[in-house]
Amino acid sequence: MGLRLTGDETAVWTAAARVLDANWTGTATVPSPGLYPHQWSWDSSFVSLGLARHRPERARIELLSVFRGQWATGLVPHIVFSSGIPRHAYFPGPEFWRSRAQPAAPRGVDTSGLAQPPLQALAALRLAREPGEHRAFLTRLYPLLAAQHAYLERDRDIAGCGLVSLCHPWESGLENSPAWDRPLEAVSPPASPYARGSDGGDCADSDRHVSLVRSMRDAGYRAEYLHDDHPFVVEDPLFNAVFLASTHALAEVAELAGADPGPHREAAQRIHLAMLDRLWDGETCCFRARDVRTGQLTPAATISAFVPLLDPDLPRSIVRGLAELLLSARFAGATGYPVPTVDVQSAAFDRSGYWRGPTWVNTNWLVWLGALTHHLDAVADLLLGSTLRLVRQSGFREYFDPFDGTGRGSHDFSWSAALVLDLLASRRCS
Repeated sequence: MGLRLTGDETAVWTAAARVLDANWTGTATVPSPGLYPHQWSWDSSFVSLGLARHRPERARIELLSVFRGQWATGLVPHIVFSSGIPRHAYFPGPEFWRSRAQPAAPRGVDTSGLAQPPLQALAALRLAREPGEHRAFLTRLYPLLAAQHAYLERDRDIAGCGLVSLCHPWESGLENSPAWDRPLEAVSPPASPYARGSDGGDCADSDRHVSLVRSMRDAGYRAEYLHDDHPFVVEDPLFNAVFLASTHALAEVAELAGADPGPHREAAQRIHLAMLDRLWDGETCCFRARDVRTGQLTPAATISAFVPLLDPDLPRSIVRGLAELLLSARFAGATGYPVPTVDVQSAAFDRSGYWRGPTWVNTNWLVWLGALTHHLDAVADLLLGSTLRLVRQSGFREYFDPFDGTGRGSHDFSWSAALVLDLLASRRCS
C-alpha cells in the first residue's frame, strides 16, 4: 500500500522531493549547489535514507556513487569531488588534498583524505526493507561496506580499545562543535592564515582545521603517522554510535548477501562495551568525547551525547538518564524548536554558531531513531513534530535557531529534505 499523507503533509512531501530532484546531478545529490557543490559521504547517506522511501533506484545510485571514491585501504573519503565544478568553487579543493598522489587513492577521481560517520550500511539495510529487488545490489555493495568497516577497525582504533578515533573535526560531521575546542588547543596554527572562516568557525580554528589536513596530507595519510604523531585524536560518541548502528546493519546486510554476519556482530559488541567504558560519564549521566592524547573526557555536553541511543543494548538506567537530560532545561526543555546541539546553559552555547547551538534536522533524526530503538515514544514524537514544524515554518534550511525556528545557512538543503521524507514515511508504519 502506498504512502498516504494528510493536509499540508502532502505539500511538505512534494516540496522535499523537489529539493532532492533539484540537487541531483545525475550520479549524486549535492548538499547545496551553491555552497557545497560536491558529494559528501555523510550527506549522501542521509539522502539515500530519504530516497529509499521515494526513489529507491536513485538511492542505490547515490550509495554506489560514494564508493567511487573508496581507497584501497577501505577508506570512504568524506568528499568525492565533481570534475565539472570550477576548482575555486570550494575550499579546500582537490589541489589541496592531492589524493591522486596517494597510491591507495582511486584513479580518475579526486577525493579528500578524511572519513565521516559511516551511515552507508544503515542506508543499505533501509533499502533492503523497502519493496523491490535489492539482493543483487546488496551483493555488490556488501564487500565495499565490509572494507569500509575494516579500515575503521584497523587503522582508526588508535587507542586500541575498540573505538574509532577522529583525526580531524571535519570527520565528526559536527565541524565546529565545542567538543573539539580543548583538543584543538594542541594544534599549532600556521604562521600565516589559510582561509578565514572557510568552514564556518572562528579564524583560529579554521586555520587549525586546514593545518591538520596539511599535516595528514604531507604524511601521506598513513595510519602510522595518525597513531604515533598526529596531535588531534578524539573518540566521539556520535561517530562511534553511528558506527555501532551501521555494524549491526552490516551484519544483516551480510546475511542478505550470503556472507557471514558473525564477525560484524562481534565487532558491534566490542564497540558497545568500549563506548560504555570510555565515553560514558556516570557522574553527569552524559556521553562525552575523549581526547586520546590526554586521556581526558571533553567538558562540553553536546547533541552527540544522545546519539548512543542508537545502541539497542544500552542499559536501561543509561537510557533513562539520557532521556531526562534531553528533556531538561539544558536541551529540549529550554527551547521551542529542539534539539539544540549544545547545552544551552553552557558558556560555549551560541544559538547562531555553526554546530554550537542551532537545531539540525540530521541530528534530530539520529536521536529520533535512537528514541524509537528504546521505545521512548514521547521523545520520538517530540522530535518528529518539532522537526516538521521547523521545515513548515522556515523551509529545508541547513540549520535553525532553536528558540524561534528561524532558518539559517544554506537554503534547500538536501539532508533536511531527505530526512523529512523519512520522518513522514515513518507514519505509515506507526
